[in-house]
Amino acid sequence: MGVEASVPLFSIRALSKSFPGATPGERIHALCGVSLDIDEGRCPVIAGSNGSGKTLLMKIISGLVEPDGGEVEFRGRPLFRSGGATVRTTERKLRGELGLVFQDADAQIVGETVAEDAAFGPENLGFSKAEIAARTDSALEALGLAHKRDFSPRRLSGGEKRRLAVAGVLASGCRVVVMDEPFANLDWPGVTCTLRMIRDLKESGRTVIVLTHELEKILALADRLVVLHEGQIRADGLPGAVLDELDPAWGVRDPRRRCDSVGDCSWL
Repeated sequence: MGVEASVPLFSIRALSKSFPGATPGERIHALCGVSLDIDEGRCPVIAGSNGSGKTLLMKIISGLVEPDGGEVEFRGRPLFRSGGATVRTTERKLRGELGLVFQDADAQIVGETVAEDAAFGPENLGFSKAEIAARTDSALEALGLAHKRDFSPRRLSGGEKRRLAVAGVLASGCRVVVMDEPFANLDWPGVTCTLRMIRDLKESGRTVIVLTHELEKILALADRLVVLHEGQIRADGLPGAVLDELDPAWGVRDPRRRCDSVGDCSWL
């Protein structure tokens, strides 16, 4: 218990990942020496243009993709061995605590009804039927979807589908939520609904990691801003300080051009 309380939630050191290029022997370096800590109960925003490496970074620390090099620790325990394979004991612990909400909400729909979809996570974690039902009911109520429990998930709006994905995360008991481009393809009501959900998750003490390039919508809720460009961290710190040193070449726009301050960078 003492170790877990004294270390970051995630500790990432010199992380690297590359992929084969178009020509023989060519390698595309997607992540290059990325190092950062993520503390529990915080809301960091990781920004970067398409191809910057932010989604890949989150897939690695979620245990979905193996790195080529570097170290990832979850609560002080190594997630990968030196050869890249995941450490099973750490992976199991991570699975019970971390939930991913992908950019394409439709890709996460697995149930025929809203209730079945929200129950998928706790079912796979081996809870009893009574516990699954209680967790599912509580999560749907918390996300404002209880009245649609018997609906087909495909009939939900974009914002409701993201809320359903988070309902599955909450039903599984996850304390860490990673949201990849949570505002993609949403209208104004969908964005504001998603922002309220992020705010509520943060206020509940959960760790919420948001990957986005749409800083004008979310930055007021961020404790920290990390900018990735071409697989490297270019800036990391308090949002205002990071925005002051933005380089246009990084592909991230300063939302304060339309807002008076960082605190105004929100669509709520």
